[in-house]
This record gives sequence, C-alpha cells and structure tokens, in this order.
Amino acid sequence: MKVKDVAAVIEAFAPLGIQEEWDNSGLCIGGPEDEVHGILLGFDCTPALVDEAARTGADMIVTHHPLIFRGIKKINGDDPAGRAIIKAVKAGIAVYAAHTTADKVISGVSGAMAERLGLKNVRVLEDEGGATGLGAVGDFPEPMDGMAALAYVKERFGLKMIRSSKPSKGLIGRVAVCGGSGASLAGAARESGAGLYVSGDISYHHFFTPDDFMIMDIGHFESEADIVGILFSLLRKNFPNFAIRISDELKNSNPVYYYG
Repeated sequence: MKVKDVAAVIEAFAPLGIQEEWDNSGLCIGGPEDEVHGILLGFDCTPALVDEAARTGADMIVTHHPLIFRGIKKINGDDPAGRAIIKAVKAGIAVYAAHTTADKVISGVSGAMAERLGLKNVRVLEDEGGATGLGAVGDFPEPMDGMAALAYVKERFGLKMIRSSKPSKGLIGRVAVCGGSGASLAGAARESGAGLYVSGDISYHHFFTPDDFMIMDIGHFESEADIVGILFSLLRKNFPNFAIRISDELKNSNPVYYYG
C-alpha cells in the first residue's frame, strides 16, 4: 500500500478542499508514492510520537493537528516541531494531518462532541453548504438548568474541571458545540437559539454572557481527542488486514496540565 491510498480514504471522509485558508491539512512529510507498511494515529505529531512509530514499525503517522502549521524558518532540534520533522525524515516516516478538514464534516470533531452529549436533531452550526462547516448544534435529550448542564457535560466528557460563565437559571434545550479554538463561533451559537455553547480556548471577555446564554470551555484537547478514534475506525474499515494502531500515549498527550 502507498501513502496516496491512505490519503484517499481520509480525504473521501474529510476533503482537503474544505479546509480553512490558514490551515495545512494533508501530507506534511513524505510523498504519495511512498510505501506504507504500518500506520500510527495520534493527536499531535510530537517527537515522542515519531519515536513510537519508528519503534513499532509504522512508516506513516496520521494526526489531527498538522506538524508543519505556520511558517517554519528553521528546522533544528531546539524545538519540538523541528525535532519531530528531523526524526520523521531520517526514519522515512510519512506524516499526514486531518485538521480543519475533520472539523468541518458533521461526522468529524463537532459531530463527536454532539454524540457524547447525546444531542438530537444535530446540524452544522456555521453551514457552508453541503452539510459542511464548523461546529454543530442540536438538542439535549431533556432540557436542564445551568448547574445540571455543568454536571452533565463534565460527566459525558470525563472532565476534572470546566471553565464556565455564570450558570443559566432557566432551562437549556438547544446546545451548540465546536471542537478546538471555538471562541469565534460564540455569536453564531447564540444566534442558533442555543442556550449553551461548549468549546475550547475561550477568552476572558467571552464569559460575560446574557442571562439566557452560557459558555463552557472544556479544553482544546478534550473537545477534539475523539477524532483520533474516528480516523482509526475509518482506516480499519477500509484496510481491515493492515497494521493500524492508536498511540499508546494518546490519553497522556495533552500538553495542558491541571493542578488543584
């Protein structure tokens, strides 16, 4: 099998053409004709993930976040991205990322968030046509107040903590979600009729909300990590007899640490 065969399956699910203009989804390292004998999936392409791929015989890595994102002027071992690039090139490991491509399909990142919350009547929040776009919006199984919603979201995502605006006293029926850095969609969430918006990387001023609307920040990694399992299932379905595995360290790969 070749890199292009793996890429074709991913891109049938999350086409490169729908990615955001600033993004760098797709093949970051390697060529389409490179042979692939094993695939390792992770969230970020760190030096440790490249080491794991080399150790386990995987010559292709698939992640959510791109290894090469914004402009890189120097490649050396002084920073994690540089070390990962050097290690991957030396080991002959191809690196592919499905970033905003996987964010903008309803069965991707935001759809997974909606599924965790058991939302019904789910649709794209910022619809760009063809059922693609950022975020998702749907309805709670049963309306609940703000404090109950906090407990519910915390339990559903297995969280230790949530950053939240003041809990709403009224009942919340409709919920909007967006994985990753979703502060820019807070307005769209409210306009959709949602009483709650769940995302990550929410800045201070967004927590000043009206009485009938609340925002929860569950964390960037926490809101997106399910995409790794989705990509694994996709590749396993299409290549059932191929060596495909999820990183052993996925659950410990969040770079954000919480101290109580």
